[in-house]
Amino acid sequence: MSVEFILETRGLSKEFKGFVAVNNVDLKVQRGHIHALIGPNGAGKTTFFNLLTKFLPPTHGSITFNGIDITHEKPAQTARRGIVRSFQISAVFPHMTVLENVRAALQRNLGTSFHFWKPEDSLFHLHERARELLAEVDLSSFADEMTVNLPYGRKRALELATTLALEPDLMLLDEPTQGMGHEDVDRVTQLIKKVSSGRTILMVEHNMNVVSSIADRITVLQRGAIIADGPYAEVAKNPLVIEAYMGTSNTELQGAH
Repeated sequence: MSVEFILETRGLSKEFKGFVAVNNVDLKVQRGHIHALIGPNGAGKTTFFNLLTKFLPPTHGSITFNGIDITHEKPAQTARRGIVRSFQISAVFPHMTVLENVRAALQRNLGTSFHFWKPEDSLFHLHERARELLAEVDLSSFADEMTVNLPYGRKRALELATTLALEPDLMLLDEPTQGMGHEDVDRVTQLIKKVSSGRTILMVEHNMNVVSSIADRITVLQRGAIIADGPYAEVAKNPLVIEAYMGTSNTELQGAH
């Protein structure tokens, strides 16, 4: 088992009726790193995530996780290995309290999610762990609040807690700060940094300030292919990257130093 790299793709490609969405991607994610996947719209980032989580089969290429080839596994098998995706859709129950949401995720992890007939007190042992997770994402004071009433940024923090409840080996965060105001972006960025301790995170993110402040390594996709890979300072100076962002978010790229 490769200790250094938790995830490795080799020649990973996905074609849709002649359109190449992901083109021969060789990506290595180092264990314990926050690794950001960036690129202009239509670069293939979401398709790449869908390949990793098995929502799409690759046209060719391979995916190795913890040294094991998982290319042809079913989504549930891969999820059980500890690859957990968060954020793309709001994965919380609006009409449960914040604490109940985390507890439900913990139950799911134990495989007891369908034991709704169990007496309430049998779930109390999950309370303590749920409260620990809420503390980890700074939501302790919101524990008894109905989730529907949470501000948007706090809902995102709750999603982070429910993702952590599944004890992921690799967290895939899909646009974690999308649609947030500046204050929420800063808070969620700090939370990601905080919860990354002892974990590995691969994130798709548009906000260059977020990427430059927390990512250990950055891979840039354009038209489904990698055009740059390395630390932020190196990638931001790459002429291909500057050109790819020109006219759309080149100012973002340069302004994030």
